Amino acid sequence: MIYIKDQLGNEIGFAESPKRIVSLVPSLTEALVDLGFEDLIVGITKFCVHPTYLRKKKSIIGGTKNPKIQQIIDLKPDIVFANKEENRQEDIDQLSQETHVYVTDIKSVQDVIEWMNSLQVLFEEVNIVIDPWIAKLKTIERYHAKPKDKKVIYMIWKDPYMCAGTDTFIHHMLIKYGFANAIKEERYPTLTEDDLITINPDCIFLSSEPYPFDQKHISLFKQLLPNASIQGVDGEMFSWYGTRIIKADEYIRRLT
Repeated sequence: MIYIKDQLGNEIGFAESPKRIVSLVPSLTEALVDLGFEDLIVGITKFCVHPTYLRKKKSIIGGTKNPKIQQIIDLKPDIVFANKEENRQEDIDQLSQETHVYVTDIKSVQDVIEWMNSLQVLFEEVNIVIDPWIAKLKTIERYHAKPKDKKVIYMIWKDPYMCAGTDTFIHHMLIKYGFANAIKEERYPTLTEDDLITINPDCIFLSSEPYPFDQKHISLFKQLLPNASIQGVDGEMFSWYGTRIIKADEYIRRLT
């Protein structure tokens, strides 16, 4: 038997390494492909857009918040990869009655490394593929930029305005690369325009996802906060944990 614990501490036992995988997390789907598991993946969400060709080859089992449970069960997965934040507890509970569900809870680069370590135990034969990725991530995990003395609000949504607070992977990436998160609340608090003016950030990052902020929104924020730097940023680079972190490292280091 092979025993592992997911990132919520739940122990899962397997008679052998899984042969059929369903991923309910876009960034983990991308990572699984990079790590050599593409042939084992049988189901992904409609938001699993990387690599771009994958949705033409695998069963689409709905979204992250509304997966088609029976379709997943019919695929007979040996393991489903989920995430505490991105997937609903009721869906995880229902799937857990039918198959093994590994729930991730990723708030740092170290958490990603720990997930990959679990994969090494569960899929021992692919260590040669995983090891180089872990080595790269360990280098990034040790990196901490000199503080830029810039108070940043990272916006993720409009109507209402929502931003990244503490206890999030986005917050971890901001701090790692030297930015000060102007938001002190946990998770994803809502803000009014008056709140934004009161906080008076040095910089606003307008993420490309989940809300697609664009140039017109940059103009609106410039009118609201004329002394702040308003930048559109690639949301995948800040919020897609997994192998995307390797690309994010170079991208975020270039931001000023």
